[in-house]
Amino acid sequence: MSQHSSATLQKSPLLSTRAGLGWGLLGVLAFSFTLPLTRIAVGDGGDGGMSPLFIGAARAVIAAVLAALALSLTRQKLPHGRQWLRLGVVAGGVVLGFPLLTSFALTSSPASHGAVVVGLLPAATAVAAVLRGRERPPVSFWLTAAAGAGAVVTFAAVSGGGLGGLHLADLLLFGAVLAGAAGYAEGGLLARELGAWQTVSWALVLVSPLMIGLTTAAALRQPPSGTTGEWAALAYLGMVSMFLGFFAWYRGLAIGPMAQVSQVQLVQPVLSLCWAALLLNERLGWATLLGGAAVIACAGVSVRMRRRRAAG
Repeated sequence: MSQHSSATLQKSPLLSTRAGLGWGLLGVLAFSFTLPLTRIAVGDGGDGGMSPLFIGAARAVIAAVLAALALSLTRQKLPHGRQWLRLGVVAGGVVLGFPLLTSFALTSSPASHGAVVVGLLPAATAVAAVLRGRERPPVSFWLTAAAGAGAVVTFAAVSGGGLGGLHLADLLLFGAVLAGAAGYAEGGLLARELGAWQTVSWALVLVSPLMIGLTTAAALRQPPSGTTGEWAALAYLGMVSMFLGFFAWYRGLAIGPMAQVSQVQLVQPVLSLCWAALLLNERLGWATLLGGAAVIACAGVSVRMRRRRAAG
């Protein structure tokens, strides 16, 4: 499968850039439902529902089952040597860290508030890409990326009620951002060697024993129960947010440039707040609409700047 990835990377820069952005946008659309549906799954956080530990771990178990089936049916070759260590970084970031931290954070924080902090993920991923992938975007790119991150925080804070003080939920979300950025950056690089869906699949399989143990422990401590909507939300988190969405996202990062494609995720908080309004009845005003337009504009400008640099 790595041969197919190499073939993709040999296309003209313009076609490769468009393909990378297209796959990235598809992944972002899938991920944009994650926070609202996590909020639905955790419910009110009271007894008798599904605990955040169960939700964060069970979604990984669901995805790991699908991953194991896909790898087995297509007879993929085992990763070798240092690739396992790198898969551990991916798993620690996007299979273990981000799902668990956001699940615990959203027991006491609304989805719109979560979008404030998670909106910093594109900038964090770009930094991780520079440190790990040796990408060097121009200063103008960083300035626009910073403006986009600022726009995300501003519009989401206004529409979501503001950050207020620094609470435990905020610290958990900041940790989720750092974990997700590390997993995205390493996964994007590894996808060039193993393939996009193979990377996330092997990462899921790698930590599946741990996640099965955590799921079992959480179920024994608090037997899970929920409404049909809550179970459906968990199913989406496992099948799409934790598995199918990464097919598109890692493929986009693998085509790259990674720092450029990562900025597409600036539109994710806009989409997440829209889904929060539709699914959770959270109110959206003119500030949200104007802020969303600013975020999309910053994302578009930063992508154009990076494209010009790549073509130059």
